[in-house]
Amino acid sequence: MPILYSFRRCPYAMRARMALRVSGVDYEHREILLRDKPHEMLDVSTKGTVPVLVLDDDRVLDESFDIMLWALGHNDPQGWLSPGLDTMLPMIDTITGDFKTHLDRYKYASRYNADTTRGSVDLSHREQACAVLEAYEQRLSKTSYLMGSAPSLADYAIFPFIRQFANVERDWWDTPRFPVLHAWLEGFLDTDIFKHVMQKHPVWQANPSL
Repeated sequence: MPILYSFRRCPYAMRARMALRVSGVDYEHREILLRDKPHEMLDVSTKGTVPVLVLDDDRVLDESFDIMLWALGHNDPQGWLSPGLDTMLPMIDTITGDFKTHLDRYKYASRYNADTTRGSVDLSHREQACAVLEAYEQRLSKTSYLMGSAPSLADYAIFPFIRQFANVERDWWDTPRFPVLHAWLEGFLDTDIFKHVMQKHPVWQANPSL
């Protein structure tokens, strides 16, 4: 069966796992540590990032969105693809583009700015990320989900990154500045599919008996 290299808290890996789960595709889960990546994963994907899906014909998918599309191409029982990719892609691109850029610089300020201390946040990048969230807030004030009355690929591809953003300063997020978006996120965090894919797995070892 396909092999998935994953890391529980990675938002990219989360969305891949959710698509695999909803599609019903069986796969072998290999949980890794980002600080100690197994050679078996690096041999098939030199990117060194998760998720990585090794298919049974030895093809390798190492982009989370490609894994989502592959899984849903096999089976899409909840109609995640129903709104149409052309309609959803511009919105999905905003989360892994500008928003993720500002999220990383907000959360990991010391990596990008030598003048900040470890563990500090960059509020200027928080505000720039909020500009993207304003658009989601306005959209969700008119519809239950990003693409209408039913959850779609856009919702599932986007909310793991907003979860990551929310957890940087939880007290600030829970104010909340974006009440509609806040409720939308909490709804997804309470779903069975998210709870399932967030179950803990032991770290995979190639030769556990050695």
